[in-house]
Amino acid sequence: MASAAKPKAATIGKQAKTDLPAELFSEPYNESLVHEAARADLNARRKGTHSSLTRGEVAMTGAKAWRQKGTGRARVGALSVPHRRGGGNAFATKPRSYTVKVNRKARRKALRSALSVHAARGSVAVLPADTFSEPATGQAAEAISKWGGELPALVVVGADEAAAAKSFRNLPRVSVVTAAAVGVAEIVGHRSLIASEDALATLSERAGAVVRGGGEEA
Repeated sequence: MASAAKPKAATIGKQAKTDLPAELFSEPYNESLVHEAARADLNARRKGTHSSLTRGEVAMTGAKAWRQKGTGRARVGALSVPHRRGGGNAFATKPRSYTVKVNRKARRKALRSALSVHAARGSVAVLPADTFSEPATGQAAEAISKWGGELPALVVVGADEAAAAKSFRNLPRVSVVTAAAVGVAEIVGHRSLIASEDALATLSERAGAVVRGGGEEA
């Protein structure tokens, strides 16, 4: 049986294409896993520090507004009840965590699946390691223009590639993130993807298959 062709990607600044890691960019698309991982990524960004006052927490006197009888008005109790102005909230929001747990195998498979979508539609490019020796925003803009990738674009760089990160970060509709921090939500939320060679190695460690005793840890 003939082996499947290796996925390829355009190379920034060069005519030749670059072979992509098959274990990283050949995963069948799994919509449910991608949705689960993206939802967990977005929920993790919520600070959850919102807080409002309950009836017992508002700064309100506990005295009765007026006497029970003899005024001709309806009887009234405490002024801190939710339906009065200045009263507390009936269902007050309190600080909480929005974290959603995603199993490690599912998260890794979702990451591979999201990356494979870009490879399948040809919206991924590889940034050679020697492209930026110092920050150059103009060079970065020209590189994206020549490649022809659609915006918004996501640029994934290695932890030590500060020059490349600074070159792309000021471009409109271009987001820059390190390979160690990128999530599924960012990958599927951009129309094109640029990954440095160093970033591909880190992504392979994060999402690649590890064979142990004949099994696969995904």
